[in-house]
Amino acid sequence: MRDAMLGRGIPAVSCDLLPSRSARGEHLQCDLLDALASRKWRGLIAFPDCTYLTCSAEWAYQDGPYHQKVKPETLVGKARRAARVEAVQFFLKLWNCGLERVVLENPVGVIADRTGIRPSQTIQPYEFGDDASKRTCLWIRGLPLLETTAYVAPRLVNGMPRWANQTDSGQNKLSPGINRARDRSKTFPGIAEPWLGNLGSTRTFLRR
Repeated sequence: MRDAMLGRGIPAVSCDLLPSRSARGEHLQCDLLDALASRKWRGLIAFPDCTYLTCSAEWAYQDGPYHQKVKPETLVGKARRAARVEAVQFFLKLWNCGLERVVLENPVGVIADRTGIRPSQTIQPYEFGDDASKRTCLWIRGLPLLETTAYVAPRLVNGMPRWANQTDSGQNKLSPGINRARDRSKTFPGIAEPWLGNLGSTRTFLRR
């Protein structure tokens, strides 16, 4: 998103606990809440970590025993429930940050159920020119909804639609590994571009 905005002459700064994977533009490596408090901003487009906000691995929120082997780094039971509460609170702090223009991205399910705040829009990458399926919810304030730009038709496997990032059974093709979550969370370029049209002009959207 930052690089796409900079490419249109719109000042933008990225923020993450991890280093930026792009050398373009300014990157704040810190807690996003600290970054929001450090300057005066015109708007926020954020992608809160969805590890504990997805509907997957619901078994891990229960107190064992578990039906499968649990990896040492996987939170389970009480600790995982606490992590979900913290993740929901972080989402709410971003949504209520006081800025006029806010866009938050997250998967279907937990946020709406826990907060009662329904997503403004649900989109798919294949509606924006990318050969991929990843159902994504957007909570939008102060900006119009995205409009579909280019539909990519799927291949059919036993009558079921499948896109390039999916196996024939419908699973994501990314192999297990330490970067799997990071790579799965990457925003597709076809989705990033339409936001630029919604900003109205190349005048400052985010400013120091």
